[in-house]
Amino acid sequence: MRSTQTLRAAASIAVLAALSIGANAQAQTTAETGVQADSADLTVDALIVTAQKREQNLQDVPVVVTSLPEKLLQNSGVRDIKDLTLLTAGMIVTSTTSEASTTARIRGVGTVGDNPGLESSVGVVIDGVYRPRNGVSFGDLGEMQRIEVLKGPQGSLFGKNTSAGVINVLTKGPEWTFGGQAEATYGNYDARGASVSVTGPIIPDKLAGRLYVVGRERDGFNDVVVGKGPNTVTQDADQEFWSVRAQALFTPAEDATFRFIADYTNRSENCCGAVQIRTGPTASVINALAAPFKGVSNPADPYDRVVYSNRGAPQDFIDMGLSMQADFDIGWADITAITALRNWKTDQGQDSDFSTADIAYRAKDGTNFVKFNTFSQEVRIAGTSGKLDWLAGMFFADERLVNDSNFLFGADYERYFGLLLSNGASANFVAALTGRPPGSNFPQGAGQRDHYNQRATTLAGFTNNTFHVTDAFDVTVGLRYSWDTKKVDTYQANSGSSIACAAALGRQAQIAGVVGAAQTPTIIGNLCLPWANPFFNGLTYTQYDDDKQWSGTVKASYRFSPGAFAYASYARGYKAGGYNLDRSQSSNGLQSGGPGVVPVTNTFFAPETVDSYEVGAKTTLLNRSLLLNGSLFHQQFDNFQLNTFLGTSFVVRSIPTVKSKGVDLDLLWFAPVRGLSVQAGYTYALTKYGDEAVPNDPTNALVLLPGSRLSLAPKHSASAAVTYETPVGTSLKALFNLGGKYVSAYNTGSDLFPPKNQRGFTVFNGRVGFGSDDERWMFEFWGQNLFNKKYVQVAFNGVLQGQSGLSATNRIYNPALDTITYDAFLGAPRTYGVTLRSKF
Repeated sequence: MRSTQTLRAAASIAVLAALSIGANAQAQTTAETGVQADSADLTVDALIVTAQKREQNLQDVPVVVTSLPEKLLQNSGVRDIKDLTLLTAGMIVTSTTSEASTTARIRGVGTVGDNPGLESSVGVVIDGVYRPRNGVSFGDLGEMQRIEVLKGPQGSLFGKNTSAGVINVLTKGPEWTFGGQAEATYGNYDARGASVSVTGPIIPDKLAGRLYVVGRERDGFNDVVVGKGPNTVTQDADQEFWSVRAQALFTPAEDATFRFIADYTNRSENCCGAVQIRTGPTASVINALAAPFKGVSNPADPYDRVVYSNRGAPQDFIDMGLSMQADFDIGWADITAITALRNWKTDQGQDSDFSTADIAYRAKDGTNFVKFNTFSQEVRIAGTSGKLDWLAGMFFADERLVNDSNFLFGADYERYFGLLLSNGASANFVAALTGRPPGSNFPQGAGQRDHYNQRATTLAGFTNNTFHVTDAFDVTVGLRYSWDTKKVDTYQANSGSSIACAAALGRQAQIAGVVGAAQTPTIIGNLCLPWANPFFNGLTYTQYDDDKQWSGTVKASYRFSPGAFAYASYARGYKAGGYNLDRSQSSNGLQSGGPGVVPVTNTFFAPETVDSYEVGAKTTLLNRSLLLNGSLFHQQFDNFQLNTFLGTSFVVRSIPTVKSKGVDLDLLWFAPVRGLSVQAGYTYALTKYGDEAVPNDPTNALVLLPGSRLSLAPKHSASAAVTYETPVGTSLKALFNLGGKYVSAYNTGSDLFPPKNQRGFTVFNGRVGFGSDDERWMFEFWGQNLFNKKYVQVAFNGVLQGQSGLSATNRIYNPALDTITYDAFLGAPRTYGVTLRSKF
């Protein structure tokens, strides 16, 4: 077994050497193997991936995989999943109301919105452990061996099924030779960070360890106008966290290996305030309530990076976990078992109206949090019998999700609605309608306080087998049977928030006498929004779903020559259904009902499935120094799960069909110039909704979707990274790295309203370094978003701030009818700094 481990270590080191560009005329010696690698000998043969849960050369795998090894990740400044976008064409990663709301999209497809009950279309796996949501995996990934981005559905091998792709992260494990490294960084926005790691044997040939510790902090990207408070924090989008990761590698026998990992991360930050990208007519009301301070940006000036927030956006995260991977060589097969326990919690507050008027907020008081407790177990057995490479396994996950949600009235809520409903005539108009004293209808601090407790279990059996029909022709068949169950207990309560609605429902005749019968339903609707609706108070109900699905893949591949490989594949992907964890209401209590005040207690949304077809070719040219791969794909999603913000709540809608078709290209070139390499990719993806009308859309919020491209789905996406290392004198070297990512125009809002359009843009990162040729020390200057490109991550409708004027019969957007104030979360500005690294 030790020889097998040594070969695996050598393969991993080869991947690092292949792209490290740090290999120059000086030969490098790896601590683990003693094997020397010279840059003159670099070829694509060293690129090893585990996309099919066995080690294979990248050019032998009939899957679209972008493999990003350690040195390239380091030179490009990749610390977390969001940074991956620079190196991966066809992938976009965005954050919204908090850094926990991080969503990855591949080929224009991803999970939209902030509903924690919605599983991820793009799965994240770290060291073999499936993470239940993209946001749960956000953070400093530490010392990475490589990251593999698998595009398209992965229907058989990666934890729970994922319908759009997988981000597979492999971190560096313990080594048998003592060593370590340290890093210190300083940058603009007073960014400071330091990390240290050490690895080596504890008991020779039996037990090795690795310890990694990191801490980072930074001032905020945005200035905050706090108005009358109570918020006193004057910066937003700052950073402050620390993390520790400890590992042990235990080899009690030649045929058994155990890898233990324990990690803990603590973050305490302020994020995410939104800026105005277009200010509607409600700004005058908000400014009057916020006086003597400015309420919102009017006119909108988003890239002034000023956030208006009297309540602030504090957030705390705790992420911790334990895992064990056991590998056994039983002669005729290899057995792998991965056991993991993970705990993740975020507790946060929010100024929900994103202004200095005190209208509505979420309080960070222990009643507005999301918590995941997850146990997972995977067991695989794999071997070779004649011409058959076979693999079979089972996967089990038990996920406990607790979501407490509050939404509370600020001191200005009643006066704001009075001015809105009276067209600016009276701040006490609500009192006139309800017959109650002014100030008593929506008491400050009252609101909704809901509790959701969901348990989801997954049990799956899977197999993935490759039959070598001839030396050149292979057929791969993968199959998975998944059994998913979900049970959610819901308790919804109003804390003094339903006074006005209850009074209005008993005075409809009097209200009609004031505003007219035609306007009475609109008035009642505004006074009985979900968080003020008395029918939710004390509402308790349980929902349960049991779903069984088949998924898998069939691939045929043929190697025409040592440098030419082609394949065709079909894959079936699946993502479990679930429940909307937010309030919604309608005329009859059904999701299909029209506007009304009856609570919807059946919040189920159906499973999402995808059928994907691909034809691809992988070529190795120029004496195996150039990799050029390409594929054509066509994907159809059924019951696509779209989580959209309706201005008052998040609601999941099942879109009948989504189709995505296009091309993926990948290039890697080890140039004849020593130390120079190029990595690049291009994706063309036309990802569109079907022509069918969106079901269950009583407010006509989604009438622009049929036949349109999805949000955050650019047609064109291209990335490139050029790295060059060259000797300086006899014992020094210099490093140069420049990377860029281009995306064409796309819409950033799930409802596709035109004011949310983002023009195409390009972001560049760069790094220049100087140090010893053995990397005992390196001094680097770096910059991200070098040209300070201004762009929007996600735009959304300001809460309770205008109407679009769209109707189901008129799908043509008329800006004259649009009175909405549009807010947005911006992309990061230019950052730059210096880093000192040391290896020992």
